[in-house]
Amino acid sequence: MIGFLKGRIAAKQPPTLLIDVNGVGYELEAPMSTFYTLPAIGEPAALFTHLVVREDAHVLFGFASDSERRLFRALIKVSGVGPKMALGILSGSSVEDFLRIVEAEDTAMLTRIPGIGRKTAERVIIEMRDSVKKFSAMAGDAAHPLPKSGVASPHAEAFGALVALGYKPVEVTRLLKMFEESNLSTEELIRSALKAAAKS
Repeated sequence: MIGFLKGRIAAKQPPTLLIDVNGVGYELEAPMSTFYTLPAIGEPAALFTHLVVREDAHVLFGFASDSERRLFRALIKVSGVGPKMALGILSGSSVEDFLRIVEAEDTAMLTRIPGIGRKTAERVIIEMRDSVKKFSAMAGDAAHPLPKSGVASPHAEAFGALVALGYKPVEVTRLLKMFEESNLSTEELIRSALKAAAKS
């Protein structure tokens, strides 16, 4: 099992990134909460990882903090929640926000994440309720944000990332149109669009 990677960022196109570890490129999928902390391409980075073995592929997932990885591992144990949906949950909320959603039994907030219906949201809250105290104790270990990178065509990259997270292209276009006059980076655009989607 690969539990940790430390190297340099070779490429990043949410939700996928490539880490160069001593000349070996590791391709990972990561939630947007992790992408917000990543430095520029070519800069050093360290990520916690989780390997998912499927019949057709071995997929490596990367996380900025151990608390994110622990929550991801807990979520994929919930019936009906796969790795893609778990990434969507982590992309739409921080670990702390998710714990508050479970404590408040706020199914409406969870159903705003693409792919999560009411029944799945209720199941997540029921099955995660007993784990909230344990996660609350370790939620404070989130990594400190690293310098953000300047990226060409941030709107285009944000569009691709949001579609990859499960949002429909028409919805993504509507969300990004709110920020077309801004000079936000890719990460800031995605964060703003996710917040706008949660309110709509």
